[in-house]
Amino acid sequence: MEILAKLFGSASRVKIIKLFLFNPMQGFSKSDVIRRAKVSASVARKEINMLEQIGMLKHCTFYPSSATEDEDQSKPKGKKTAGFMVNPGFEFLKQLQSLLIHINPLRHDEILKRLSSVGKLKLVIIAGVFIQNWDSRIDILIVGDRIKMGMVDQALRYLESEVGKELRYAVFETDDFKYRLNIYDKLVRDVIDYPHQKIVNKIDIR
Repeated sequence: MEILAKLFGSASRVKIIKLFLFNPMQGFSKSDVIRRAKVSASVARKEINMLEQIGMLKHCTFYPSSATEDEDQSKPKGKKTAGFMVNPGFEFLKQLQSLLIHINPLRHDEILKRLSSVGKLKLVIIAGVFIQNWDSRIDILIVGDRIKMGMVDQALRYLESEVGKELRYAVFETDDFKYRLNIYDKLVRDVIDYPHQKIVNKIDIR
């Protein structure tokens, strides 16, 4: 992120650009950008205006997304909201997407720093967006003892602001994870058996 921040002018600009580029069919209001990218109102307004001026963003109206995975995402939810989305005709759209997609969003030590307060970590596996493998079922798997879900949620919201996407994740207490591993739980096997990186491995998972 440090190198990108220098190239693009600021870390906040990089986060806002990622938010739009990695969700190209989705509209965002200014309040969405503030919440998702974790930037101030003044920064969001300034950066959105700049991105609109250069033609990367365009005005749109959209239905706020509030559906869960089990609900029909195509059904309108609430009233239409005014906001912005990626302009598909932007001249450098594909080049920007390619550049940002193929750069690792966060170093391992940055991820672990954010997870340091969630509990006693035994296993942390990253996949998906973190290793540019878009077929992964999840982006991060967390296993540990005395896991505090409130702290997990806080850490993941920060990581999402950095990578520009909502993260798919799974969290298990150590005993539960070992049980699932032994019975060949499908989710666990789909993580272990496919491309991933272990950044904490204190239970000797191979």
